[in-house]
Amino acid sequence: MHRRPAGKHHAGLWEFPGGKVESGETPAQALVREIEEEATLKLDPVDLEPAGFAEEPSRFGAKPIVILLYTSEWDGSEIRSCEGGKLSWFSPDAIKELAKPPLDIALAAQLFEKGSP
Repeated sequence: MHRRPAGKHHAGLWEFPGGKVESGETPAQALVREIEEEATLKLDPVDLEPAGFAEEPSRFGAKPIVILLYTSEWDGSEIRSCEGGKLSWFSPDAIKELAKPPLDIALAAQLFEKGSP
């Protein structure tokens, strides 16, 4: 999980790492890029498995936010926070107790309902 740094939206809350899909990227390609930028972890898009999604309705003409959650195997390589937040591993029970943004609460519920690690 990634703890949002001070000065950012949802600062101090824990989230599943990731980010915005850039033009020309698939969601899986965006996740691979974002995870490497944020945590120095190299993933292969072929290894990603869709695990759930959460959507925030649009308000006042703003674009809605949709977050896709994927799972992947971790090869044990070092993970280091590169963008000011804190990264940490948690058990499913501990993740349920973390203070999280609303969409990450929904994602965690979906992930652990399915019995994923």
